[in-house]
Amino acid sequence: MKYVSQQWLDRQRELQQSFQHRPGASARVQYRLTGVPDGEDICYYADVQDGRIVEQRLGEDPRADGTMTASYADSVAMLRGELAPTKAFMEGRITISGNVAKLATLMPITQTAEYRDHYAALLAETEF
Repeated sequence: MKYVSQQWLDRQRELQQSFQHRPGASARVQYRLTGVPDGEDICYYADVQDGRIVEQRLGEDPRADGTMTASYADSVAMLRGELAPTKAFMEGRITISGNVAKLATLMPITQTAEYRDHYAALLAETEF
């Protein structure tokens, strides 16, 4: 399935349903990918509740707590495991605006084995 298509977003949500319950790890996140090969930025959002995506759709979310912006190339590198999300953030390759403290509750999830495993499964099904 094509990277960041609605089918891909649905599959990511499906894979995350097995994630450990993490009370308080909840936020609505707007994502923006820049420098997309076809020339148009990709926008999508995720509603994460207690560590699991409950909704994820292409488009804008007026109720988002904040926005995370990264280049398309960096997002692909993160999916492939070539770039750690925390490293990308620390290097300024991911920018965050809005309620940064609320979005930060989601960062520990990216350090877990289940997160890495779900990305590996997703990568195996992804076409770029």
